[in-house]
Amino acid sequence: MIQLPTIDPSLYLKNQTTTRVPSNELGKDDFLKILMTQLQNQDPTSPLEDRDFIAQLAQFTSLEQMTNMTNSINKLANFQQMNSIIEYSHLIDKVVSYQSLDENGDNLTMKESKVTSVSQFNGELFLELANGEKISTILIGEVRASESLQEQQSDDEVIEV
Repeated sequence: MIQLPTIDPSLYLKNQTTTRVPSNELGKDDFLKILMTQLQNQDPTSPLEDRDFIAQLAQFTSLEQMTNMTNSINKLANFQQMNSIIEYSHLIDKVVSYQSLDENGDNLTMKESKVTSVSQFNGELFLELANGEKISTILIGEVRASESLQEQQSDDEVIEV
């Protein structure tokens, strides 16, 4: 006797749990579903008029263009944030002077340190310094080449006669 394969009962459709998460936003896919349902269920004696159909298609096209524009703006914003990091990366290995509160937290003093890296957090750029501090770029008062670079440049400037 041949034994037929059995199907696992957990795979039956009636045993599958489908939960639909409602949303307050309608996307272009939802709009297309509504339009197709409307076309399938229209009264044959009174079909959808051309003006109404064209207006709905125009709305759909407008919705799709706005979606594409939103995606493009998001890409541009991400590019701008990355561009800012690249813009400040030239400060690595440079010495910066910056404002900082003294030990008591009463007075502003000027400190100096070499920049080791550039980072971003919540849209604001920070410099990580050799002295272990992490400062915002808006605190920078001066930027100059590090001492070893200055010495090397002054050695290169020696004119032989």
